[in-house]
Amino acid sequence: MPPAPPPAVECNSTSFLLDGTCQTFAQREDARATTPFVDNGDPVTLEVVLFKPLNGSRFPLLVVNHGSTGFGNDPALFDDTYTNKSITRFFVERGWMVAFPQRRGRGQSDGLYDEGFLPDRSAYTCETAVTLAGAARALDDIDAATDWLLLREDVDTTRVLLSGTSRGGILTIAALARRPEVFVGGINFVGGWLGEGCSTATEVNQTLLVDGAAFGGTSLWLYGNDDSFYSIQHSQDNFNAFTGAGGMGQFVVFTRAPGLNGHFIINDSDLWGATVSAYLTEAGLP
Repeated sequence: MPPAPPPAVECNSTSFLLDGTCQTFAQREDARATTPFVDNGDPVTLEVVLFKPLNGSRFPLLVVNHGSTGFGNDPALFDDTYTNKSITRFFVERGWMVAFPQRRGRGQSDGLYDEGFLPDRSAYTCETAVTLAGAARALDDIDAATDWLLLREDVDTTRVLLSGTSRGGILTIAALARRPEVFVGGINFVGGWLGEGCSTATEVNQTLLVDGAAFGGTSLWLYGNDDSFYSIQHSQDNFNAFTGAGGMGQFVVFTRAPGLNGHFIINDSDLWGATVSAYLTEAGLP
C-alpha cells in the first residue's frame, strides 16, 4: 500500500503557502471601535479586524465592508467575523492597511443585527421601507467605524479608500457620497442590497446607488458572470441609473472558473488585480 499523502498545509489569515511553508505577509490586530450608539443603556462597540504591512508606521487605509448572510434565515451565521485574504494580501503587499469592521450584531460586534428583517426576524424582508431603513443603519455603522479609524496614528487620513462585497459593495457606493471629504475612491464588488428574488430589488438597489452619485469622484464596479443573486443585466441597469444621476465609475465583468459562483469574485485577485491596479494608479494611489 502506498504511503498516505502528507496532510495539506493550512496557513492563517496573515500568511500564504509558498513551497510547502506558510509565509507571513501581514500583522493582524483585533480591535474594538467605539461608537455613539447605545443598546439597552450600554455603549456599543464594533469589532474591527486590521491587517498591516510587516514594516512601516503609517499607511493608506482600505476599509472593506462585509455583505449579508445570504437570506438572513440562519442566526448562527450572524456571529461569523468576515475577513478576506485575497483582497487583504493584494493591498497589504502594496503597502496598505486593510480594515474589516463588523456592523452591529455581526461578528463579535455589540448591538442588534437589524438590516431589514421580516417582523418575526426569520429572514430578510423585501419590503422597501424596512430594507432601506436597514441600509441606513448599516451606513451609520460604517460612519462610526470610519470615525474611529481616522483617529489612529497609523492611518494616513489623506488616503482612505472604501470597498465592500455584496451588501458591502452597495454600501460602499452610498457611503462615498456621505463622506466625500474622507474617501478618495471606492471599489464595489458585486454590490446590491436585495437579490432579484425580491420584486423590489430594482427599486431598492437603485435608490441606494443613485444616492451615491453625488460623490464626485470615480468608483470601480466589479461584477461576475453566473452570480446567484444578481444577473449582469440587473447590475448593469443599476450602474446606468447611477451614471444617469451624474455618478462616475467603471463597470467591469469577470468570469470565474467553471462551476464557481460569480457573486464571490472578491476571492479571485488574479481576475481583478490588473483592473484594480490601474484604478489605483490613475488615482495616484500606491
